[in-house]
Amino acid sequence: MRLLLTLGLALVTAFSANAEKPLDLNAFAQQYYKTMTATQAPNAGAKKLEAYLALFDDIGNQHIPYQPDDSRTPDGKEQMRKGMSFYLGAHTLFESTLLNTFVFNDTGFAIRYKSHAKGIHPQSKQPIEYTSTMMEVIEVENGKVAMIRKYHE
Repeated sequence: MRLLLTLGLALVTAFSANAEKPLDLNAFAQQYYKTMTATQAPNAGAKKLEAYLALFDDIGNQHIPYQPDDSRTPDGKEQMRKGMSFYLGAHTLFESTLLNTFVFNDTGFAIRYKSHAKGIHPQSKQPIEYTSTMMEVIEVENGKVAMIRKYHE
């Protein structure tokens, strides 16, 4: 009986020692920025898009003022895949600089970055060029991005 109790205690201790460590949101924010900007590169393809989408579960996405609805839906990730696939590879030039990273306890982070892009709009076939400073506020649940809110400066 004593051996069984000792074995049980050893198993509990082993599982406790191997329990998941809290997510390092600073590192996660850097990974998010890197994979997100990779989807905007001129050579971006499905592989880069899927690497970005792998950071999500069911996702809400709000791009203010263009998307006023912040509802999370079970097909939110598929909606993002569809929307982003339309513009994938449309840039002929994309440059981005991460300006700030803010971490909010263990529930989220914000990144502020400046981007410059040139390309051809996939629908109108007209040249596009823009420079923008954005802030994305990211809510995290269970180690995955749950909500993205984008704001223009």
